[in-house]
Amino acid sequence: MKLTTLFTAAALVGSLSLANAGDLTGKISLKGTPAPEKELPIDANCGKLHPDKKPTTHFYVSQGGGLGDVFVTLKGVSGKSAGASAAPIVIDQKGCEYMPYVSACQTGQKINLKHSDPGILHNVHPTPTVAGNPEANKAHIPGPGLLTFQFDNAEEFLRFKCDVHPWMFAYVSVVDHPYFAVSAPDGSFKIAGVPDGKYTVAIKHRKAGTAEKEVEVKGGAVVNFELEVK
Repeated sequence: MKLTTLFTAAALVGSLSLANAGDLTGKISLKGTPAPEKELPIDANCGKLHPDKKPTTHFYVSQGGGLGDVFVTLKGVSGKSAGASAAPIVIDQKGCEYMPYVSACQTGQKINLKHSDPGILHNVHPTPTVAGNPEANKAHIPGPGLLTFQFDNAEEFLRFKCDVHPWMFAYVSVVDHPYFAVSAPDGSFKIAGVPDGKYTVAIKHRKAGTAEKEVEVKGGAVVNFELEVK
């Protein structure tokens, strides 16, 4: 009887924890018109993969003004990184670009690099700026083999580059908790399972800057932002 009571109590605590958490959603918009994107200096080999000219994607703006590739995170959270137990994130080298261009993961979480460009050699060169996050430089041939990286310290927009193709960059924000997101092409974002409480929502775009808002989560919340072209 006592053992049954303990199991019942544990289940109740678990259900209450789930009931006191929700999704934090919102949308990020861009005010103003960004400067025109520049054409990438793609070489002849990579040019075969792009019948049309390929521009940079510093501003990923939808027709409705939503801004993609914005890093969103919470401040004042008590959650801990799931580390290597979290499912790996995947970045593909495809069309002589890193895809996605902007992503995020937890400290200790695996970052798997794919290579989907047949007949083309890439190298993967992360260049962290936070002490304790190791720099690396690894050649990568086409095929199913993955290159895997992990970083133990939080760092925003940790850069990956290819020295063979100097226009290739990707940026990964490494976070020491699970409450973060990167905005979709239409500017929307969702951070799932946020415990009830008061937080600061911080956003950052590589070109449009930063913003913060206070929010109270009660079974979920909605918060929208507008960044301005500078």
